[in-house]
Parts: sequence; structure tokens; C-alpha cells
Amino acid sequence: MRTRLLQGLSLLSTGLLAGAFGYGAANLVPTFNAVPIDMRLDFHAELMKMNGITMQATMAVSALSSLALAALTRGRTRALAGAAALLAVASFLITRFGNVPINGRIKQWAATEPPTGYADVLRRWELFNDARTLTAVVAFALLTFLALRETAPCPKGHDQREAA
Repeated sequence: MRTRLLQGLSLLSTGLLAGAFGYGAANLVPTFNAVPIDMRLDFHAELMKMNGITMQATMAVSALSSLALAALTRGRTRALAGAAALLAVASFLITRFGNVPINGRIKQWAATEPPTGYADVLRRWELFNDARTLTAVVAFALLTFLALRETAPCPKGHDQREAA
């Protein structure tokens, strides 16, 4: 029962993470690029205030629940849950060391003016955003595969627990 609850928590939190990053990549970034730069900087700076706590918490729950799931299981389930945990940690590290420093610059630019060459910095932020989105989506896909695999009927004479 504890394993199923952890599996549900890891699937939910990683799905929320992948969904939030996916929505940002598919909708926010193109919108950022379509509006005047001062509007983008103001909105981006305000959005990061809100995202700071919620996204870090989601990444932490995703990584920790996937890691706990890996610790409580064995075989292929352990490997896939562990891989999902590593991918969630990768999303955090990409965010922390890639996007967050650039967010700090954007906050400064919103209060003043963007410097010459700001477009290259914004493109780098988008590359980091794409990378963290990809890691979150793959983590979610792995956990979804686990959930679907465990609910699929086993061939006659096989116990589902043996497959895990």
C-alpha cells in the first residue's frame, strides 16, 4: 500500500512539473517573444516571484517521492523510478544553475533597461527552459509507464509483484 501511495505521489507531482514546464514552453515563451520587451521583462519578473516557491516544491516532491519509490522497490521498477528521480533532480539543477541566474538579470532589466545583447541571454534562458521541460516530461513518461505496466493484466500463471 505504501508503495502504491508513493507511486501515485510521484506520478502526480512529476505530472504537475512536466505540465507546468510544458505549458510554459508551449504558451508562455511564445507569448514572451510576441510582446514588447518591457512588457516581457515585467511579466517575467513577476511570474518568477510566484514560481519560485511552487516550482521548487513540485521539483522536490517529484524527486523525493520517485527516489523513495525506487528505494522501496526492486528490479526494473527500481531502475525506472530511480531514473525518474534523477531526471527530476536534473530539472532542479538546470533551473537553479541555468534559469535562476538569468531570472535575476531579467529582474534587474525590468527595473532599468536591458543591455546590448540581451536577446542572446533570453535565448539561453529558453534553452535551459527546453532542457528542464524535457527532463520533467521524460521523468513523467517513465512513471506513467510504470503505472500502466503494473495495472496491465499479467499472463496466466504470473504474479504482478514478480514483474515489478
